[in-house]
Amino acid sequence: MTPHGWKRLDRELTNFVNTVTTGLGRSERRTAMGQYITGLLLDGERKSIEPIAARLVDDVKQIEAMRQRLQQCVVVSAWDEATVFARLAQMLDRDLPEVTAFVVDDTGFPKQGRHSVGVARQYSGTLGRTDNCQIATSLHLAGERGSGCIGMRLYLPESWTSDRARCRAAGVPDTITFAPKWQHALALLDVALAAGVRRHVVLGDAAFGEVTAFREALAARGLSYVLRVPSNLVVWPPDTRFAVPAGRSAIGRPRSTPRPTTPTSPVTLAALAATLRHRRVTWREGSRGQQASRFAAVRVRLAHRHAEGAGPGPEVWLLSEWPRGEAAPTKYYLSSLPATTSLRTLVRFGKLRWRIERDYQELKGELGLDHFEGRTWAGFHHHAALCAAAHAFLARRRALFPPERARVDARRRAPSSASALAHAPATLSALPAADGQRASTTRAVAHVIR
Repeated sequence: MTPHGWKRLDRELTNFVNTVTTGLGRSERRTAMGQYITGLLLDGERKSIEPIAARLVDDVKQIEAMRQRLQQCVVVSAWDEATVFARLAQMLDRDLPEVTAFVVDDTGFPKQGRHSVGVARQYSGTLGRTDNCQIATSLHLAGERGSGCIGMRLYLPESWTSDRARCRAAGVPDTITFAPKWQHALALLDVALAAGVRRHVVLGDAAFGEVTAFREALAARGLSYVLRVPSNLVVWPPDTRFAVPAGRSAIGRPRSTPRPTTPTSPVTLAALAATLRHRRVTWREGSRGQQASRFAAVRVRLAHRHAEGAGPGPEVWLLSEWPRGEAAPTKYYLSSLPATTSLRTLVRFGKLRWRIERDYQELKGELGLDHFEGRTWAGFHHHAALCAAAHAFLARRRALFPPERARVDARRRAPSSASALAHAPATLSALPAADGQRASTTRAVAHVIR
């Protein structure tokens, strides 16, 4: 990259940091926030405060002063991480091309001991087992060409929320009470919508999709969804018709709950999907070629609590996947998208959730989301917000200036300054933090995720 390119990139990251941090306290704090984001972007095995401090200075005698500055900013200072997430949400919703979905999920952080906020022996899908860990719910914006985290909330088990002394020791506000992860997801969605983010389709795994109250809350907010669900949910057969039965007498309140007009019983999603004709659908071109499988979709009504007299649920799509060679369908989704929605569109949304797995891989593997060593509520959320900011910087650049475009421009020998910047992360390896001015923000893109 030319010197002009480095200067241009330095200005870009500086402007990004200024946009994210403006108004969040005195200039010293905002400078430390920018240094922390830069440290997260720099190459290095560990992205906790002390190693970051060591990479940001040239003289070892300055490490302790930098560590204290970062510690004060991330762990002690009282700035609102929700403001950072709201600005990231606005930026990514505006700048990422073809954003079509919100994605909700949770992720685990293995921890030792019992003093780190929220740590408990609990099941983590990330770890695939019950272990000592923290779990956080996150919200992401996603499209085929990019995605980024726009909200994260630490989950507190009841063993924490019922022990106020333990919560206060970890800096948990007294207003925080127990809430399941799906309620955290709704709260994050509400914050994003309040920030002006457009209403996108909500995607999530079965831990969210199986919760009737979550699906109903999305519908109440005017949000469509495509959610994984377990195979044992029950629905009324697709050809079932419903009507409100006539009253038995003139005494009492008239009946209002629709019932099947002919004798029939609900069936599981697995049983129904096994009777459907599945056909091949290609949803995207990946690095390994076409991504395709066999799918079927049918309109159904859920039979939730039918044994207790509840009426049928609203009509939704059941989408099932039956890969060739499998004995039965393997994945099931419910979707509130309109009845006119094509099978390919349903499949595309169902499969778009892969973006969040990539986000987690990058946030943890490259940017140190799971490296935080502090124990407090504020420290965890400040670190998460600044990791999300570093990731948003990379995601936005990668989507707006894809490496493929830069390589084409380079072959034509007429690179624009923007394409030249985009070419750097695809061709430069990570710069060692031992050379030159370590605090320079231009070093950050040397470790842009390829």
